Amino acid sequence: MSTTNKVIDQGVAVREQEQFDVAAVTQWLQNKLPELNDTPTLTQFPGGASNWTYRLEYSTADLILRRPPAGTKAKSAHNMQREHDIQLMLKKYYPVVPKMVGYCADESLIGSDFYVMERVPGIIPRKNMPRGVELSEQQVRELCTNMLDQLIALHKVDYRMAGLDTIGKGEGYIDRQVKGWCDRYRRAKTWNVPSGKKIMQWLEANKPTREMLCITHNDFRFDNLVLNPDNPTEILAVLDWELATIGDPLVELGNMLAYWVQADDDRVAKATRRQPTHLEGMLTRDEVIAYYCEKMGFKDVDMRFYQVFGLFRLSVIAQQIYYRYYHKQTRNPAFKNFWFVVHYLHRRCRKLMRASA
Repeated sequence: MSTTNKVIDQGVAVREQEQFDVAAVTQWLQNKLPELNDTPTLTQFPGGASNWTYRLEYSTADLILRRPPAGTKAKSAHNMQREHDIQLMLKKYYPVVPKMVGYCADESLIGSDFYVMERVPGIIPRKNMPRGVELSEQQVRELCTNMLDQLIALHKVDYRMAGLDTIGKGEGYIDRQVKGWCDRYRRAKTWNVPSGKKIMQWLEANKPTREMLCITHNDFRFDNLVLNPDNPTEILAVLDWELATIGDPLVELGNMLAYWVQADDDRVAKATRRQPTHLEGMLTRDEVIAYYCEKMGFKDVDMRFYQVFGLFRLSVIAQQIYYRYYHKQTRNPAFKNFWFVVHYLHRRCRKLMRASA
């Protein structure tokens, strides 16, 4: 398949209020990359709602800079050093992590700390594949299994050997997740969404007795992958490691499935789709579970708790966004009907809960 630069993910002009001192960054970078001797072309990637991401295109290097939003107070939510260090240490054991260039703690340079990594040019599959990228049913299936193989490879990394055992609290992960997301929902609740009491009680009562621990990405989706433009079934990189921790692999699988909208889903699910999981040849949610469990060597796994939790967690994320809209902290009209999405996700939770009765 022949492709052009049009299908490769590109930055756009930097928003005026999100500019920074490029010369200061270049001077800092020259200590690590002495070959830099020109002013880069600076662009910004508009996607994502958390950290700001920029491209610095020099004649001798193509780099990505990640920084927290201006005025950020909660460093724990935008920990640049943690995000950098996780990728730096994981790279040896998980090659699809981008190569780190360095972390800068000196906030005087651009108004915050930041880190820089090498850019991996390629296709990022968002809601739909880019125009000009046409995959056969067989290629779609190969892309899907390659994606799952990368998740499996991550979960099989020995996190102690990688020196990453301190990035999470370890045992009790599921218990903390259930309590934490239930608390978040209670705090974000508005009058027009369900109480969620029965779902939260069910999650508490049906927590698995067995917990496994591994490195989890915690936002493993197609739109955090970079695909080879010359072979879009090949995954070149996995991006966005800010939520990575030591967690339970089946919790991560359940969280991923909450975003997985398949071809035969209802209209509401299709309206919320953010990745091309509807394409002909893509595995269904049940097929994803079967494939993953077989490759991981898990037998007789009941995924209903993990799927209910994943859907409930997604409903909390939607409600937190709607809470901001409801209280006029944001006026983005795209968030106006998120309360309805919360109702819908809770209905799917209850359907799964009844199936396990």
